[in-house]
Amino acid sequence: MHGVGIDLLEIARLERALERRPRLAARLFTEGERSYAASRERPGRHLAARFCAKEAVTKALGLDALRCQEIEVLEGGAAVDLRLSGEVARRARELGAEVKISLSHEREMAAAVAVLA
Repeated sequence: MHGVGIDLLEIARLERALERRPRLAARLFTEGERSYAASRERPGRHLAARFCAKEAVTKALGLDALRCQEIEVLEGGAAVDLRLSGEVARRARELGAEVKISLSHEREMAAAVAVLA
């Protein structure tokens, strides 16, 4: 079985949500993801791309609930890696799938595509 997931997000929408609800970042992103984003010029852009990745992985695996802490986008250069845990990792193993992702962002929008290999 092969799956694909895609997600697109307006960066400012996530930035506003994080501003209104400061504890939201800890619910949506791992410490490593937050640290990586904080080291960048516009953290919200990088967090938005990571949120899109979590949504895209969830869709590709056919999961019915987003488990943000179980999908971690690891720092990387051109190739982005994931660390899956819990139910998300169990589902990937069940499908015999490796999850590959691609992230993109520009001034206003962030996107991610996840493909099961």
